[in-house]
Parts: sequence; structure tokens; C-alpha cells
Amino acid sequence: MNTMQILSIVVFLAVMVAIVSEKIHRTVAAVAGGVVLVFVHILSVDEAVSYIDFNTIGVLIGMMLFVAVVRNSGLFEYVAIKSAKIAKGNPWKIMLFFTIITTVLSAFLDNVTTVLLVGPMTIAITGVLELNPVPFLLTQILASNIGGTATLIGDPPNIMIGSQADLSFVDFAVNTGPAVVIIMVAVCICFYALYGRKMQVAQEKMAGVMELDENKSIKDHSLLVKSLVMIVLVVLGFVFHSSLGVDSCLIALASATIMLIIGKQDTEEIVLGVEWSTILFFTGLFVVVGGMVQTGVITALGNGLVAVTGGNEMLLMILILWGSALFSSVLDNIPFVATMIPLILSMQGDGMDVTALWWALSLGACLGGNGTLIGASANVVLSGISAKHGHPITFARYLRVGFPLMILSVAISTVYLLVRFHG
Repeated sequence: MNTMQILSIVVFLAVMVAIVSEKIHRTVAAVAGGVVLVFVHILSVDEAVSYIDFNTIGVLIGMMLFVAVVRNSGLFEYVAIKSAKIAKGNPWKIMLFFTIITTVLSAFLDNVTTVLLVGPMTIAITGVLELNPVPFLLTQILASNIGGTATLIGDPPNIMIGSQADLSFVDFAVNTGPAVVIIMVAVCICFYALYGRKMQVAQEKMAGVMELDENKSIKDHSLLVKSLVMIVLVVLGFVFHSSLGVDSCLIALASATIMLIIGKQDTEEIVLGVEWSTILFFTGLFVVVGGMVQTGVITALGNGLVAVTGGNEMLLMILILWGSALFSSVLDNIPFVATMIPLILSMQGDGMDVTALWWALSLGACLGGNGTLIGASANVVLSGISAKHGHPITFARYLRVGFPLMILSVAISTVYLLVRFHG
């Protein structure tokens, strides 16, 4: 390897160490890595900018703004209370309904937003029932990561993959969607075996849930109606964006702009609600990985991976699926996916059919987050909410539930991919 290749690897590894150790904030680490690459002339400023995936950045910003406006309507709290009342206060049915709600919401919202919406309501309702909320929250962590796997916009890795591989919302729904449905059925059966049969609640406690008034959760009726109409239009926009020849980021940004105009909310408050540190993290990370692409390191890694597997597409698919799942269970899946995307693109450039590899990467990276308590942002956020309410979720307790179910979900994904692409 030449000096430039070595330097690009050193910068990448330094950024990864900083992110994993948490000695330096991940955003600072990623941006610093990009600056160093420009400073040592591995990349020019124009080349650095060219490696930033603005489609991914646009989708993230657009959906964060959109959700920030819709949240102020009280829609999500209404759905949570209404579901608990439909379940008539039955704890297993509430757990099942909230699991399904979390799965569906995570397919269209980022996972952190989903658990921030559902988690506090879960703690409130389990408080009325005088039940420990931890089992409910554990199921929601798992459901958020599984649900996010189903669509283009459900999880940042999918947004990145879709943008670089030119895959549409429908492509994800058709290819990862069925796997998610199968996995959720299996996981819900496991939830029932673990928790459902053991939960007993007195009738008067169940009656307390029925006395909750979901209508009081609606903060702005006008905004609620606008939000419901816009949610339908957003979903249709993402479904048909490929047919219309419109990038997914345009759908997200246009939706956010319309909601900011018609929502009549405090614009500064909404804009400040965007996770700008996450946006900068993505920007810096794209540049850091771009340094390895520019110097030819990614191409060399791709050739090495093909050589190890003998160019066997099925072995590559399984290796990427399980490798990304195990990696993502202990480390942030975004840097891993950012590294794997150009690697798979290099294989595609050599004439290999990489269709199955994209889905293996998506399923592995997203589902792997369920492996440990630090495997995904949603895990950390919801465990933090639980701890603040006096119900800490320890690493070991989560591991006993999360890791086996992660292995089960990846095993199901393996069978699914083998049948779908090599059956």
C-alpha cells in the first residue's frame, strides 16, 4: 500500500476508536477525520463535498422537521391511549398493540423518535395497571429496530443504502418488508412465551385504563387534521417517488416545508428540534469513508472479500448478513454501512450481481442493533427513559432477551434470503 492509502486507513480507524470509546463526541470525531483528510491532501475540498450523500442528509432533515411538527398535535399520544382502551386494559393485549404500533411507526419515523413517543405513554399506562414497565419497554426496543428495517426511511442505514444503490421505497417494502413481517410474528410468539402468560392484573386496575380520555391528548385539532392528511401524502410520495423520477430527499424536504407553512408552529423551535449533531456526523463520516474510496482501499477490500469467498454470491450474502448483524450489535451500524456501501459498489463495478447483498446488509445492520443495550440509539434512549422513572434496564437483563431474539431474527433472515435469491 502507498502512503495515501495508509493515511486514509489510519484516519478511518482513529475516527472509529474515538466513536467506540466515546472519549470524543462522534460528531466531532467524524468531522475532524474529514478535515484531516483534506489537510493532508488525500481529498480536495471539492472531492470531499462530492462524497457527501446529500440525498441521505435531505431525507433525515426533512423527516426530522416533519415529525417535530406532527408531534405537537398530540396524535401519537391519542393512538397510544386509544389502543390501550381497545385492549380493555388487558396487559398482554396492550403489550401486543404497543409492539405493533412501535413496529409500524418505526417503518416511517426514525427509531429514536418512535420510542420517545411510545415509551412515556407505556410507563404511564403500566403505572395505572401497577405493572413493571420494563418487559413492555424491552419489546418496544426490539420492535423499533425490526420495524425500521422494513422501509427506505425506517432506519438511517436503509436511507444510505437506498440512495447509493438507487433502491426505491417499494424495493425495500417488497424485499425487506416480508422478512420483517415473518420476524415480527416469531418475535411476538416469543414475547407471549416470555411475558404474556405471566401478566395478571386486577379488574379494577384494568377499569382504570378505560377511564383514560384519549381526546384530552389532542393539543391542536386543526394541526391533527393537517397531520393526518400530510402523513398519507408523504407515504404515497415515498411509494411513488421512483416512478415519478423524484429523489426521496425531495419528498421529505417538500413535506417538511409544507408542514412548517400550514402547521403554524414556532419555526425556530421546530428547527432547533432537529438533531443537527447527527446530520453533521453523517456528513463527516461520508468524507472519511470517501478518503478510502479515493485512495483505492475500498476496492482492494472488495477484491479481498471476493477472493476469500471464491466469488460465491451466496457465501458473500451470508457473510455480509451475519457480519453486519454481529458488528452492529456492539458498535454503531452507520459507520459499518458507510464502509460496506462503496465496497459492494466496487463488486458491482466488476460485473457481480449484488442485489442480494444490499438486502443482506440492510437486514443485518438494522436487526443487529437488537443484540445488546448499546446496539442502537433507540435502545439507549428508551433504557434511559426507563431509568429516569425508577426502572433501570441493566446490560445483562437486556442481553438475556435481546441477543437470542436478534440471533433468531437473523437466522430467519438467512432462510428468507436463501429461499428468495438462491432457492
